[in-house]
Amino acid sequence: MNAPVSRQSATLIFPVEGMSCASCVKRVETAAAKLPGVVQAHANFANETLVISPAPDFDAAALRAAITDAGYELPVETLEIGIEGMSCASCVKRVEDALVAAPGIVSVSVNLATERATLDVVGGEAGLAAAEAAITGAGYTPHRLSDQHTQTREQAKADEIGALQRDVVISAILTLPLFVLEMGSHFYTPFHQWLMQTVPTGWLYPAYFILASAVLFGPGRRFFVKGVPALFRRTPDMNSLVALGAGAAYLYSSVVTFAPHLLPDTARNIYFEAAAVIVTLILVGRLLEARAKGRTSDAIKRLVGLQAKSARVLRGGETIEIALDDVNVGDIVIIRPGEKIPVDGTVTEGSSFVDEAMISGEPVPVAKAEGDAVIGGTINTTGSFRFEVTKIGGDTMLAQIIRLVEQAQGSKLPIQALVDQVTAWFVPAVMVIAALTFIVWAVFGPDPAYTFALVNAVAVLIIACPCAMGLATPTSIMVGTGRAAELGVLFRKGEALQLLQSVGIVAFDKTGTLTKGAPELTDMIVADGFEDGEVLSLIAAVEANSEHPIGQAIVAAARDRDLVLPEIAGFDSVPGFGVVADVSGHRVEVGADRYMERLGIDIAAFTPDIERLGHQGKSPLFAAIDGRLAAIVAVADPIKPTSAETIAHLHALGLQVAMITGDNTHTARAIADQLGIDHVVAEVLPEGKVAAIEKLKADGRKLAFVGDGINDAPALAAADVGIAIGTGTDVAIESAGVVLVGGDVRAAVQAIAISRATMANIRQNLGWAFGYNALLIPVAAGVLFPAFGILLSPMLAAGAMALSSVCVVTNALRLRAYRSPLTVENRSPTP
Repeated sequence: MNAPVSRQSATLIFPVEGMSCASCVKRVETAAAKLPGVVQAHANFANETLVISPAPDFDAAALRAAITDAGYELPVETLEIGIEGMSCASCVKRVEDALVAAPGIVSVSVNLATERATLDVVGGEAGLAAAEAAITGAGYTPHRLSDQHTQTREQAKADEIGALQRDVVISAILTLPLFVLEMGSHFYTPFHQWLMQTVPTGWLYPAYFILASAVLFGPGRRFFVKGVPALFRRTPDMNSLVALGAGAAYLYSSVVTFAPHLLPDTARNIYFEAAAVIVTLILVGRLLEARAKGRTSDAIKRLVGLQAKSARVLRGGETIEIALDDVNVGDIVIIRPGEKIPVDGTVTEGSSFVDEAMISGEPVPVAKAEGDAVIGGTINTTGSFRFEVTKIGGDTMLAQIIRLVEQAQGSKLPIQALVDQVTAWFVPAVMVIAALTFIVWAVFGPDPAYTFALVNAVAVLIIACPCAMGLATPTSIMVGTGRAAELGVLFRKGEALQLLQSVGIVAFDKTGTLTKGAPELTDMIVADGFEDGEVLSLIAAVEANSEHPIGQAIVAAARDRDLVLPEIAGFDSVPGFGVVADVSGHRVEVGADRYMERLGIDIAAFTPDIERLGHQGKSPLFAAIDGRLAAIVAVADPIKPTSAETIAHLHALGLQVAMITGDNTHTARAIADQLGIDHVVAEVLPEGKVAAIEKLKADGRKLAFVGDGINDAPALAAADVGIAIGTGTDVAIESAGVVLVGGDVRAAVQAIAISRATMANIRQNLGWAFGYNALLIPVAAGVLFPAFGILLSPMLAAGAMALSSVCVVTNALRLRAYRSPLTVENRSPTP
């Protein structure tokens, strides 16, 4: 049962089985892109996925059929979902209709008696999430019965590695005697003489044939099962090259063994050992590659490991422990000291300190009290509290982080487009080169010409390594974006990872990005004869009756110091000047310098402080008590403690820094001077920020913009790379290509640095992959033979090919050890 999707869906990620090299990527993408319900498709060889941007008429079954016709598989998982709220057969029909219209669902059967739906799903987690959304949209409540969908995928990878280990052992055991007997005869003459005297040739070659057959059609069967059909479909891949190379050596040797009269005497050489060694070495390479590729997703595994397994909730007046999947929005969860917070929520009772390092990277626990938000996956320390659940499942912050990392790891960079174009023609080109090699050696080569022709053609087929070319970019992306997530940086869009490394200027919004975003009392200087705490309490008592933000900041500062605000009388506001009231028997007057002048109070004693505050972009207020000048105070939006460090590190990376703000020019320039900012654009409206960005980009430099508010959304979208502060608004985050999860602006440095590190790693991988093939394919063809007498054995070619892709993946894994350029590195999350 299946039907097209009824509406536009989000990006879908499907696992694909059978991709063995870079050329497979192009074929999978082409097969998917031909479907009317697919807007865009790109495959990732490293994590073996296909990312689909679906149209309204997307059909999962059609996609699966198209991929199968291309010679690959979208694995189908059979899952069960519990459904609450069904009461009759019409409910069953309604749920089934909703499910068959969901992307990723191949077939569905709903059982009213068991209140469960049995689904055939492609797309793993994405398909299951779509099914849950469809059930909810139909008016019913889904709940997961198990984690079978993730276990199935992980088990499949474990089974693949297990099968490779088994086949490597079997192949090695069968190949070893064949290799020793044949190659030993070449390297040690007495051994050759002993072998010829002991074992008749009529017995020896058939024994070689049996051992080689066992290797090729036992452990090596996978190459023929996938490679030969690909040849008939005219879509050859890596398996095709191995099947042709090993198969040619095997067939030639079989002819020599069983029909030698078909070949001249000089050409009657056998290569059974070469065929067997080729298969064995390539299997070893596949095993090493599979193990290494498994480590590229360690970051996701660590993030998943942060999720709690159960929660202690209040139900019916009793405290019960339930599975995480059974927690509902509105439940009251009880948290004890040392426990992991299971889901997102708001504290309703109690207080504690929570370790939020997995979100912010900061090692200092954060105080939590009634009304504060808590995040699933963080760890409670010493206190106990209760909280009301606000988000569950895929809506929690941790789930969203995992989803963003998965999307980033499956993304395709612009640089990959060139690689795809090359690899699409690579395997056919190698086959043409191998054919030309055979012809040239057969016609112009020395005797035995056919033997030389065969050996060199096989070497060309075997030495070619499209795997390395296909793995070069995606493995680096997987490891790099995973490491970035551990440092509090999420790449929402793949192209941001590539573009960020080439930016020449970083522009910041001021309020809430470089500054804290809320006015605070930053300075208070008390005149001789007055006491600091008493003056602040008197001023705050007066300002408590004012609704001006500056007054509220003064009141907040007094309360932070636990000062008692006395009662006041006779409060009056003097428009344009200040406020006045009687407080505890004192006449208190607070306002600007012109208010003091009006009152006849001399402020000359504070002239140096006034000049200093003015240089810092702060506007001072003056307080008089009983007609005497008592204090000067300044309220401002303070600079974040990490802003200066951030700017310094950006300069160290060779970047220029700009600040774009709606604040007045004097204040903006004062802050820019303190931070060492190169360009200041002040007094601009939100739409003016876009124009400012375009002006800064006028000289051709790439620009990244860092912001956090709704008014920053247009600028984030207009920049080459938008970087959103994770504590900002959803609109800003959705407009950005990069999200700084913890809200620490220093993470912008992390983002740029790890982008550079990842792109450098990709260039290294591509240089190795293309350089390897460009250099060694001609060597395998024999270009060095006329001048130096050098030929490349097919067995050495197999070893080099097997190690080539392993080298690429191993190089990508070096990004796991990436260290921050910052003085104090954000701490990585730990399960």
